Amino acid sequence: MNAAIQSAGYRGDAERWQAVQNRDAHADGQFYYSVSSTGVYCRPSCGARPALRRNVRFHDSCAEAELAGFRACLRCKPNQPPLAERHAAAVAQACRLIDAAAEAPDLDSLARASGMSRFHFHRVFKAHTGITPKAYSAAGRARRLQEGLAGAPTVTDAIYAAGFNSSGRFYAASSQVLGMSATTYRAGGSGASIRFAIGACSLGAILVAATDKGICAILMGDDPELLARDLQDRFPRAELRGAEPDFEATVAKVVGLVESPAIGLDLPLDVRGTAFQQRVWQALRAIPSGATVSYAELAERVGLPSGARAIAGACAANPVAVAIPCHRVVRQDGTLSGYRWGVARKAALLEREGKA
Repeated sequence: MNAAIQSAGYRGDAERWQAVQNRDAHADGQFYYSVSSTGVYCRPSCGARPALRRNVRFHDSCAEAELAGFRACLRCKPNQPPLAERHAAAVAQACRLIDAAAEAPDLDSLARASGMSRFHFHRVFKAHTGITPKAYSAAGRARRLQEGLAGAPTVTDAIYAAGFNSSGRFYAASSQVLGMSATTYRAGGSGASIRFAIGACSLGAILVAATDKGICAILMGDDPELLARDLQDRFPRAELRGAEPDFEATVAKVVGLVESPAIGLDLPLDVRGTAFQQRVWQALRAIPSGATVSYAELAERVGLPSGARAIAGACAANPVAVAIPCHRVVRQDGTLSGYRWGVARKAALLEREGKA
């Protein structure tokens, strides 16, 4: 959009007509236009068939247009909240329906409740949340299961209370839902075995932890004891095994990654998060060494254009420093923002990658 037009606030008819021809969504709410040949008034961004200039009048408000005898367009609904707000409200309502349902509502039911077609609702939901309705429902079931396992009389009771309609369906996906068996999770990780070691690198203390599937944590800080407590808080009843000689090679590779981030890490990861967090972490791993992206740009890449804050939250939840390179995400103007392990470490990592 032309900056001069935006700053002028679309006050002149020539500027308003240009906005209508461009279907400029930025002009929505600043003025409305009516078409004498149809008797309706619209938003500037309306996708209706273009009108002839001689048939168009401009109005500062819906009330003014209606007072002049025009009715609201059924396509762009100018007398209702903006489309983005209506979509956000519909998605919020769908999320409430999913959260309140004993069993996950099907897509058709959610679409009908939103007043949209099945395909349109699915696209709008994913655009606003970053995940599909099915993934949102699955994440909700997993969260309810995690919360319920501690207090339910049996694991089976917790499974059904969380919304799984059969124990077989749950156990088929239990490793993805909990990262371990339900019985083990219920015991706070009791029986799970995690090897770890705390060492030193040029950026301070570093803790590396791994399950039998791969690295589950890379933590950095100034106080080794605090890093150990962080790991214990994550797995309060797991068997934490430290100081194993054969684990030194793994730690050495991770330290090498910190010293030279551009080399990458050829070790498997075992990290778990919500469906949205996993999408963000995957997108982070696709950012080349030496490059940076803004939170807004990363939000676009994962299909959530207005989700910069959600992106920042997923970056903050990243449990494996450097291996999932959330340090490569910066502000829109290129300056550095918060980093879970300290902005100074973020700057140092980016500087190292820039020299590689």
